[in-house]
Amino acid sequence: MSYVLTLTCRECGRTYPPEAEHACAFCFGPLEATYDYDAMTGRVTREAIAAGPLDIWRYADLLPVEGHGPVSLGAGCTPLVRADRLAVEIGLGELWVKDDTRNPTGSFKDRVVSVALTKARELGFKVAACASTGNLANSVAAHAARAGMQSVVLIPSDLEQAKVLTTAVFGGKLLAVDGNYDDVNRLCAELASEYPDWAFVNVNVRPYYAEGSKTLAFEVAEQLGWELPDHVVAPIASGAQLTKIDKGFRELVRLGLVSPLAGHDAEDPAGPVRVSGAQADGCSPVAAAFASGADHVRPVKPSTIAKSLAIGNPADGWYALEVVRRTGGAIGSVSDAEILEGIRLLARTEGIFAETAGGVTIATLAKLAREGVIRDDERVVAYVTGNGLKTVEAFGDTAGPTATIRPRLEDVTAALDGHLTTAGTTTGPVAGAVAGTTTEQAS
Repeated sequence: MSYVLTLTCRECGRTYPPEAEHACAFCFGPLEATYDYDAMTGRVTREAIAAGPLDIWRYADLLPVEGHGPVSLGAGCTPLVRADRLAVEIGLGELWVKDDTRNPTGSFKDRVVSVALTKARELGFKVAACASTGNLANSVAAHAARAGMQSVVLIPSDLEQAKVLTTAVFGGKLLAVDGNYDDVNRLCAELASEYPDWAFVNVNVRPYYAEGSKTLAFEVAEQLGWELPDHVVAPIASGAQLTKIDKGFRELVRLGLVSPLAGHDAEDPAGPVRVSGAQADGCSPVAAAFASGADHVRPVKPSTIAKSLAIGNPADGWYALEVVRRTGGAIGSVSDAEILEGIRLLARTEGIFAETAGGVTIATLAKLAREGVIRDDERVVAYVTGNGLKTVEAFGDTAGPTATIRPRLEDVTAALDGHLTTAGTTTGPVAGAVAGTTTEQAS
């Protein structure tokens, strides 16, 4: 059943029925799903969740839909990987990577789209639409195909080719727009008025769509044995994901599904988990506001290889800023060169190939660790939200064979001379730490 009471304006507090609305008619503030937590308490239990499916719909009672016959490709229950080698490299203690590269279309967007289109179908929509930097396009096209809905997806014309192909293959309408994401998003806002019978997942059904990101918090807590991490790091594009991760942790505490961390209580306004954010230097409006102490997020024109984070005017930027400040986290930004190194670092230490957004997260994680913002006595979770096969162009010709040789034994020996180290047969503290831990967990 759905425990959603209303949609509530995040600015003025006015309430609306849980329909296809996203902005307050009085102050134009964004609307957010509000739940009947009193009714949920005692009914939403660990046991009920454990009896659910191995995907995000095990948390159906914590989501803003009825949950009967969801539009699903099986998103969620992705691995939580104990990242001991990465932790040693960057000077942290207990570090985990939430590997959302494993979702059906290769990104966390499958979580939010599954929720959005389930609600859209519940509300009677037949057409799914969106503005996207790529991953959302993939997911909307795929889930619409699964649901038997038509899809209309708009993207910037300079998007990575892999993301274009893996949207077009599902057979919906794909429109490339000469402009950046903010141009595309403005166009979709106009289209939402012209086509009110279309479900624009990040416009008129956005309050429901965004709630899907809470499952990133729910899964981490469950995979840690119904315990909370001390600190999480998430990428910032629109800012919605980060704010909903925080909301998810707070809901778990409020419903008694987890205990507050030491020194906190259920009513602690700071929130139960420290939350930090990551942006690329070429599109870092939220990081810039954090660094300057500003109370507003000034829009920028994006210029970065991290195209999935290239939102110059983030809809939830101010709210992400508020979460980070309230919880005692930080927001860092990193250069394109650091992004590529972040991808390589995660790949060579943990065997996870992240897209450029993941490189932003890992590079920022390392930066905040160096600065002492993230401490070595904290249990830390880094969210890696997209698969590296989507953004291989970012490497250009900087990645390739160690050597090209003839099919001869002596050529192999010559090519490997000086290229092999003890890294493949690690001994000492790192190997011992890995041997003594569970290196991958899934719900």
